[in-house]
Amino acid sequence: MLKKIQDLRQEYSSAPFNLEDADANPLVQFEVWLEDAIKAEMPEPNAMTLATINQEGSPSARVVLLKALEPEGFVFYSNYLSEKGLSMDKNANVALVFLWLGIQRQVRIEGVVSKVDLQTSKAYFRTRPRGSQIGAVASPQSTPIDRASLEKAFMELNQKYGPDDEIPMPNHWGGYLVRPQRIEFWQGRRSRLHDRINYMLDREGVWEKRRLAP
Repeated sequence: MLKKIQDLRQEYSSAPFNLEDADANPLVQFEVWLEDAIKAEMPEPNAMTLATINQEGSPSARVVLLKALEPEGFVFYSNYLSEKGLSMDKNANVALVFLWLGIQRQVRIEGVVSKVDLQTSKAYFRTRPRGSQIGAVASPQSTPIDRASLEKAFMELNQKYGPDDEIPMPNHWGGYLVRPQRIEFWQGRRSRLHDRINYMLDREGVWEKRRLAP
């Protein structure tokens, strides 16, 4: 098995991504790449790995879904009492990674996270499918539970609220905004001479971009 893993190879052959072609605003550039991923029918193009650091200083990563791209940054939603929620309460420094293998692209983001306002969270919660709303209420995310208890809680809530009833958003659930301080765009190229365009936010709030060696 180890031999098979080390022999795995993928030759990248994408078009170049030049420094002068990259937009001055990395959030605008990200929107272009996200649209490309959607057009290319990448599976879950808004899926992103979220890395956090807990109170003990240990890193943890999981995949969440981007739900909005704002001028200030990247928005996703979660349970505030989950493992990641508690970690972000203690340490607001986070990282995101988008990987679109089908178009040989990756975007890395480092920034600071904060909760979005209550009205924004409630507005998004109402757009979720009914089952997802009930699931958010029923699940004590990241705590030990058996499947039967989880399904029982879901069933009871499903019976409590009628098809036309508004399901109240839990107080411990809502959105997060990641304000980026660094964004790197990676484009796969032949012979591992990949294109890496890196943006850094300076003290005046201006984005500076430069090419990095692959």
